[in-house]
Amino acid sequence: MLTRPQQAVAAASHVDRRLAEAGVSPDAEFRERLDRHFPRLFEHFTDVYGDRPDCLEQLAALVVAIARAAGERPADLKELDRAREADPGWFLSNRMLGGVCYVDRYAQDLEGVRARIPYFRELGLTYLHLMPLFAAPEGDSDGGYAVSSYRDVNPALGDMDQLRLLAAELRAAGISLVVDFIFNHTSDEHAWAVGCVGGDPAYADFYRIYPDRTMPDLFEATTREVFPDDHRGSFVQLPDGRWIWSTFYHFQWDLNYANPAVFTAMAGEMLFLANVGVDVLRMDAVAFIWKQLGTDCENLPQAHTLIRAFNAVCRIAAPAVLFKSEAIVHPDRVVEYIAPEECQLSYNPLQMALVWEALATRDARLLSQALERRHAIPAGTAWVNYVRSHDDIGWTFADEDAAELGIDGFEHRRFLNAFYVNRFPGSFARGVPFQENPRTGDARVSGTTASLAGVEAGDPYGVQRVLLAHSIALSTGGVPLLYLGDEVGQLNDYGYLAVPEHAGDSRWVHRPPYPASRYAERTDPDTDAGAISLGLRRLVHVRRETEELAGGALVGFGTHDPHVLGYQRPGVSGTVLVLANVSEEERVVPAEAFAAMPAVAHDLITDTDVELWADVPLAPLQVRWLQL
Repeated sequence: MLTRPQQAVAAASHVDRRLAEAGVSPDAEFRERLDRHFPRLFEHFTDVYGDRPDCLEQLAALVVAIARAAGERPADLKELDRAREADPGWFLSNRMLGGVCYVDRYAQDLEGVRARIPYFRELGLTYLHLMPLFAAPEGDSDGGYAVSSYRDVNPALGDMDQLRLLAAELRAAGISLVVDFIFNHTSDEHAWAVGCVGGDPAYADFYRIYPDRTMPDLFEATTREVFPDDHRGSFVQLPDGRWIWSTFYHFQWDLNYANPAVFTAMAGEMLFLANVGVDVLRMDAVAFIWKQLGTDCENLPQAHTLIRAFNAVCRIAAPAVLFKSEAIVHPDRVVEYIAPEECQLSYNPLQMALVWEALATRDARLLSQALERRHAIPAGTAWVNYVRSHDDIGWTFADEDAAELGIDGFEHRRFLNAFYVNRFPGSFARGVPFQENPRTGDARVSGTTASLAGVEAGDPYGVQRVLLAHSIALSTGGVPLLYLGDEVGQLNDYGYLAVPEHAGDSRWVHRPPYPASRYAERTDPDTDAGAISLGLRRLVHVRRETEELAGGALVGFGTHDPHVLGYQRPGVSGTVLVLANVSEEERVVPAEAFAAMPAVAHDLITDTDVELWADVPLAPLQVRWLQL
């Protein structure tokens, strides 16, 4: 019996024959990458599909598709491939700063985004995530996450040639383009979906469709309801009476990755986007892509194997491209998707949620615990740290972590939900509940940063909370991410209630149109918009000038005060100590906390020296970045 390496060699010979039969003649550069990465692709592909008699043929067809895409890759992107292979840690720089927006809400269309490139450079962006911009159903499309075609831009936003031009102009400005790779599901209007439901053999088994409730009932015995306001369970019924897997909204149908043709088809869409000039693919809903009876169909081993196979595909044909994981799951599960050979970047939902938790409780202990225990990830990877995103806020902390601090996880989530939707006495927040489930008591929270932090309510500390939250995202390592408009304190937009396709989804409250009046005030320190904008710009500038804030190394620091968060960022030539007072009262970090440190540090934010042989005061909601 052949060993695994011998099987890979035999498979490579078969692939070579298929390439020749297909008339594909790869150049030497592609051949070198294929030889280097094919064993890994073979391993992952056969781990999932090895029991199929056509596995080798399916693998050969995949490599032919990869070779064709590599041959079509533009010369400038091939040059970028070479540069990033030579510098694989390019995204770990302290100069990295991300922005995210909806094209239509922020700039109307792709031409509008191009017109804002000078502002992006002024802000210091090096990474721009444009929320889903592909063709999608008219009306409710889950904000574009129901994709009807991965090769067509939504006509209201522009076309694919305009996206190529935008990608090139962003690249020339030093800004990497990020788009969503929505590979768990498609719109019910996608050609694959229409063909599958209609009986087209080319798309047979692209989705999981059952003639009656027998199999859906068996699966739903162990799966959970994700959007109970939309439909019960994991399946929706088709007009002809059959049932199709639909984890999220009823118009989003899950692909069937048990069929290798689905993997090959989606790999083709991925490489098409890479060749358009996309630098980072946000891997949407990574936890859900594999289904297995008797499980919750989340975070299964095959999901990781498939993502690693997609990664190997990119390393062969478009090695400049990175993957960013979107896994809003238990903290122990989030980190499982992070590795150079899987997703090099990952959202950090735990840190985001616990920043808001600390502001509500005025207690930094859960956040401090998470930074010390759950911040470390493999070398060559980075967190994407954010204050809020396009999505809701869910309280993703682990109950066992909370219990160590005497906190009941279930009751604490109920408190946080009540606090952030202004159902708790004295709350400064003006959030809106999302997907409340009366049966389980589960809920999440929607709202812009400023509205959640107290600016909308007129709270005197609202601006400081906005700056404190962003200071943590900017100083904990990785890629900090701003939801564009939040840097000028945009408020909730309750106008979504008057739009029929948005009214049932409270997340539209924090997706307001471009806040022109607040941008006009961004240099006026006497306005909320100006105070937030100027404060953030100061933090961004300091970060760009401070090498200790590169990478992701972080060491805990005990402040002797539950109201004060502390951590250290060690660098090659020194260390930055971060202190943040999450309360509205002045706090003092006692001198004994600094016993092993130099007598004097420099506060990078205020550009003043601080004596560490004495107690260090912190004003309400003040942050200090102390360079030792």
